[in-house]
Amino acid sequence: MIKFLDIQKINAQYADEIKQVTSRVIDSGWYLLGNEVKTFEANYANYIGAKHCIGVANGLDALRLILRAYIELGILQQGDEVIVPANTYIASVLAITDNCLIPVFVEPNIATYQIDDGLIEAAITVKTKAIMIVHLYGQCAYTERIAEICKKHNLKLIEDNAQAHGCVYTELRAMSQEPRKTGSIGDAAGHSFYPGKNLGALGDGGAVTTGDDELAGVVRALANYGSTQKYVCDYQGLNSRLDEIQAAILNVKLKYLDEDTDRRRSFARYYIENIKHPDIILPIINDWDAHVFHLFTIRTSKRDKLQQYLIENGVQTLIHYPIPPHKQTCYKAFNEFSFLITEKIHNQELSLPISPVMTNVEIIKVVDLINKFY
Repeated sequence: MIKFLDIQKINAQYADEIKQVTSRVIDSGWYLLGNEVKTFEANYANYIGAKHCIGVANGLDALRLILRAYIELGILQQGDEVIVPANTYIASVLAITDNCLIPVFVEPNIATYQIDDGLIEAAITVKTKAIMIVHLYGQCAYTERIAEICKKHNLKLIEDNAQAHGCVYTELRAMSQEPRKTGSIGDAAGHSFYPGKNLGALGDGGAVTTGDDELAGVVRALANYGSTQKYVCDYQGLNSRLDEIQAAILNVKLKYLDEDTDRRRSFARYYIENIKHPDIILPIINDWDAHVFHLFTIRTSKRDKLQQYLIENGVQTLIHYPIPPHKQTCYKAFNEFSFLITEKIHNQELSLPISPVMTNVEIIKVVDLINKFY
């Protein structure tokens, strides 16, 4: 069986180092808000190119805390609108509604699956205060047009970088500027270290990155019961902290992230160059540095049949995502909305196996099976 993602095999690569650092944490007797977290925060901030990194419990909390901090700072208030892509994972939307803010859905570009920057401005109202872009599947969603819209309308730009660790916005080269990694482009960004991510912990974990000193301070306080000093709470916060063991593991795996990404890109290139099937729509890649291939997604009107065929032949696949946020039962108020492009993607998308521990034999088998599918 070719697994969709062999997490056990991925972590086995670093087993000795992981065991060494986890033993160090266990022996230290210090398990929260210690040196391991401080070290990872510094290392990840440096890697991303952000001034601040605040470790939190998970990626959803990272986004929730950014929005909550803006509310505490008076930049947002309940009832304000946040523009978000219609075809994202539901966590992006949950973070908005959890803060009593209103998500305004904008369709993606069918070629890139990223939010269509040509549709954003028409969605802006007097209540719009922020745009949340999602670097979906590991591809950069940011464009200069989005930056111009934010500047014109005085909107905060929040990045959902849960799927795009190490992704680079490269168009700055054309303006003689250094490329920047996603997570350092907007006003703030949320990151997830769920085990299946490109940079995955051995449990839940997340982070907020930002260049805003004040925002960083409020996020850090909110994540620790609203406290900046023990037993003194300035805000009605929550308990959302990255623990020492997960931070230590992430420090190990961060060293290998770029190398692992190169492996993902090589397999993605093989898929694109060798899948030849009239019913399969492959992703369009204009810049390979701007995609880290957290997922390799194809589209086909025969999605369910293809998925069944592949599992019968020993290949696991997943669907990202079968139900778009506006059609979820928990958002009944949005169920009557119609987003045709989003719904088309969600009805046709299939994610093929891709990871740094796949073998050439496995990737060749997946391609061969797809090309023989009729």
